[in-house]
Order: sequence, then structure tokens, then C-alpha cells
Amino acid sequence: MHTPSAERFAEQQGWRRRFVRTNAVALHCVEAGDPIAQRVVVLLHGFPEFWYAWRRQIQPLADAGLRVLAPDLRGYNLSDKPPRVRDYTIAQLVGDIAGLIRNTGGSRVTLVGHDWGGIIAWHVAMRHPQLLHRLAILNAPHPTAFQRELRQRPSQWLRSAYVLFFQLPWLPEALLRAGDWHVLRRMLRVDPVVPYAFRRQDVTRYVTAFARPRALASTLNYYRALSRKPDEMFRAQRIDVPTLVLWGEQDRYLNSSLTDDLYLWVPSVRMERLPDASHWLHHERPARVTARLLEWMQ
Repeated sequence: MHTPSAERFAEQQGWRRRFVRTNAVALHCVEAGDPIAQRVVVLLHGFPEFWYAWRRQIQPLADAGLRVLAPDLRGYNLSDKPPRVRDYTIAQLVGDIAGLIRNTGGSRVTLVGHDWGGIIAWHVAMRHPQLLHRLAILNAPHPTAFQRELRQRPSQWLRSAYVLFFQLPWLPEALLRAGDWHVLRRMLRVDPVVPYAFRRQDVTRYVTAFARPRALASTLNYYRALSRKPDEMFRAQRIDVPTLVLWGEQDRYLNSSLTDDLYLWVPSVRMERLPDASHWLHHERPARVTARLLEWMQ
């Protein structure tokens, strides 16, 4: 049976699609809700996803009166894919989202990020706090906490070993493409603690997004750029934006201790742990995650 594209799925939901020019790239965005609503939420996906990661949150947030914007980050799916590793530094990624927020034309936004989207969101909050009303992070380490864990807990190095593998030329791309994207398909099937958190048609859409020309190399360049400029990644400062952190405690990639003592760098942080969720908490417990986000924003 043919699986409609993710973009066709968005159109079937009545969601709008457009490209936003920001920081010398065009970001493909899916938008829902009142286009002139003053309350705006921007949803940033992680690896190996794209805007579709937020499909279960978009409509409930729009129904609550919010204007919802879910972009494909640079390098992903239909967004531009600059060719060089240095095009994917934290500074460039933050510049993209700062420009996207300014493009909304409204007041400050609530920024929500998961995984790489959460890392970018942390840095937006540090570098451009004037753009944010509130911040929400889903299983993405605060840079100072991550640096601490790498220094103090060898287990985090083991969980992050894939980052070292991604530094190699061409081999990670070859492995991920092998067997009709077997590694990607298996990860989405096996990683979640909730069976079928990713349905077959969902996996097909993720594979389609990754198979686009230059998409795979571009997404791996996030990790390669990180290793070339680690000081930029770990440079942190106090965040005074009110912040909600939702953390699936069965994360295979990130120690739960990464959430310890976050108040040292984020005094207004509110921490909520989900013991029955993993790294993919917004797929596994979508209703609960959406409810928490709505409570936080309202």
C-alpha cells in the first residue's frame, strides 16, 4: 500500500507549508493555527527526524489558540543543505532559528526542542533571550551538564560512542544506507520502550526524508562540526528564560544524571521526569507531553 508523503499528510491535516529565508538558507516549515495569533510556539526536531516528529503535538497546540511553526532544520528533508561541515556549527544553527523567530513578526515565542533541536534551543536561550517567552526541552543535555557528565561518568562516553563514529568520512553514510536503511529502520523500531511508537508508515517517511540528495551527509555534519569547534558547543551562560525540561528516563543515549543541578545554570527551571518513556518521549507519550507543554505555555 502506498504511503502518502509527509508533506501530503500535512496538507490533509489542513496545515500550511512554506519556506522561510533565514541566515542565508531556506527552511521548509509546517505551520498551523491562526496565522496572526500573538502566541507563537516553534518546535525544533532532533536527529534523525524532521518536522514530522511533532505531528502529534501540532494540532492540539493550534487548537489551544497558538500559532505553531515546525521547521525542518538546515540539512534535513526539504530545507537547504549547505555542503561544508562548517555550515553546521552551533553559531549557524542558532542563527537560523533566531532569524526564523524574527520572521514570525510577533512578540517573543515559546521555543520547544528535542535532541539536536533541544541543543539549539538551549543556545538560543543563552544568546538571544529577548526572543523567547518560555523554553521547553525534551531529552537534550544542557551543554555544561553534558561536559560535566563526560568528565565524571565513563558511561556517558559509551552512550555517546556513535558521535565518534560519525566523525569518520563516508563510512557512516555507507552503513546507514546499507540494506535499504536497515540501521535507521531498526533504531526507530527497537529504541522506543512503547511498541509501535513509530508505525511502519512513519518509518517510511523518515527514510524518505533521509534519502533526499545530500540530506544524510548534512545531518551527520552537525556532529562533525561539533567536534571541530567544541568550545563553541560547551560555552554556556546563565539562562533566565522560564524553562521546562521533560526527560524520558529510559534514554539509551543520555544519562538521567544530566538533569541533576540544572538550577545552577537555569535558576527558573522546572523538571519533570517520565519514568515510562525513553529518548523518544513525544512519540511514546504524546498526550502527556502535549498536556505538559500546554500547561507550561498557558
